[in-house]
Amino acid sequence: MTWLFVRLKLSLVRGGLRGEVGKQVGFVFSLGAALLAAVVGFALLSLIRFAPSDAALDLVAAAFAMFAVGWIVVPLMAFGLDETLDPARLALFPLTTRQLATGMLAASATGAWPIASLAALFGGVVALAHGPGGVLLGVPAVVLQFAFCLTASRLVTTALSGVLRTRRGRDLLAVAAVFGVLLFQLPNLLINRGLSGDPTRILASAGDVLRWTPPGLAAHAIADGGLIGVAELIVVAMAVVVLGWLWIAALRHALVRPDASSQGGGSVRRSGRVPFGRFLPDGMLGAVVTKELKYAAREPRGRVNWIVALFVSVVIMFSLRGPDGVTGPQFVVGPACLAAVVIGLQAANSFGIDGRSLWMNAVVFSTPRDLRTDLAGRHLAMAVIGVPLLTAVSVIAALVAGDAAWALAAAPVAWGVLGVAMGVGALTSVTAPYTYPDRLNAFSGAAPGQGGQAFVASFATMLVTGVLTLPVVLPVLFGLAWWAVFAVPYGVAAAWAGRRIAAGVGFARLPELLTAVSRPT
Repeated sequence: MTWLFVRLKLSLVRGGLRGEVGKQVGFVFSLGAALLAAVVGFALLSLIRFAPSDAALDLVAAAFAMFAVGWIVVPLMAFGLDETLDPARLALFPLTTRQLATGMLAASATGAWPIASLAALFGGVVALAHGPGGVLLGVPAVVLQFAFCLTASRLVTTALSGVLRTRRGRDLLAVAAVFGVLLFQLPNLLINRGLSGDPTRILASAGDVLRWTPPGLAAHAIADGGLIGVAELIVVAMAVVVLGWLWIAALRHALVRPDASSQGGGSVRRSGRVPFGRFLPDGMLGAVVTKELKYAAREPRGRVNWIVALFVSVVIMFSLRGPDGVTGPQFVVGPACLAAVVIGLQAANSFGIDGRSLWMNAVVFSTPRDLRTDLAGRHLAMAVIGVPLLTAVSVIAALVAGDAAWALAAAPVAWGVLGVAMGVGALTSVTAPYTYPDRLNAFSGAAPGQGGQAFVASFATMLVTGVLTLPVVLPVLFGLAWWAVFAVPYGVAAAWAGRRIAAGVGFARLPELLTAVSRPT
């Protein structure tokens, strides 16, 4: 049964790559990234061997703990990119809970990134093993650490699988994740504000805390060797067994409780009116703007993009300015432009959020001009929210930098960057569309099997946007504030050109576009 789950996982991967160049390119890119991560991770952990023994032990323990946290957090943020993550998909099969647990555990260990994670962990053996005993215990220690990561990840994902299918749960996860990342950035922010401490003492304190956790015990088992190391591995194995038992209990509960996403409609917003709808234009353009604004208000994945844009801007504006108080245009224009790029990335898959309902638009598009109007409505809705938001970011960044006058240059430049991003995103939307998953959490950007394609499309949009905005951003960064007057016309022209080209391309391949955003999830 375990081997059957592995074969099913491999079959899902092979089946998802057939006949689609975009998926194949994304998969190859993902394989290359996994290989690079494995080599770099193994090398970095191995280099810890040259540090003092106490510091090396604390560093490896911290690295093992970070691996465990990553295995817990990343599946929550990417829930839905892998069909084996959701136990509800397997609820109707005649399998016992124990069979499901072992099969899903094996499936979760199958793939490029799990193998890359395991390979990187073996760098800890090179860093800490100082004799035959350390090497002999190092292999089972890494395997147990990997098993701990898998079981902890499965436990958390399975326990929250029902909640993550509800709108309220997805919203809560989005907010919690943003605040969680902010907590990780807090030490960096404090250091940049002049509140640094002794790094060696901080590392030692962290090592004392991690010493009695399963990742810390696995690291100490490699360093200690002998009977002490064996005893520490036994404790780690017991922790894995306990987590496995809790996971089986959570899995059994998840398979018999009703689907929370179909219970109660209290979380559904019933109001269909846009507060300032009377100010919108009539016809197709106004209808598209109204629809997009409703998506922004009701769709968790839409809201989290705006939250992330604000969060990234806040972190950057506080991180750039050090304790010495050095200021300049880059400390104001930089965060504002970065926020504009993050907001503009939403335009890289404009039709994905419509899903199967896009056919209602496709059947009324009689000319490329209709598609261009639809894209214009989507961009106008984004500008209605994005322009005031970028203005606020520019003002706050200028106040933090200590020179409020720079907001007058940062805001127009950010608006121009947003226009360029929307124009580039229009082209990406018709050339590399992908499906938004149904009923998944707010961070699920693509349907199962399309994660690599979504990443490549977003990365390409960000890269092209960065290159095209250099003519208006660089002069302002070098102190030519008056150059900002050209940013808005430049952004408007780029958005218009992107829509015009995308309309011609997209109208010619509307059937392919509809198929790409309507895949079952």
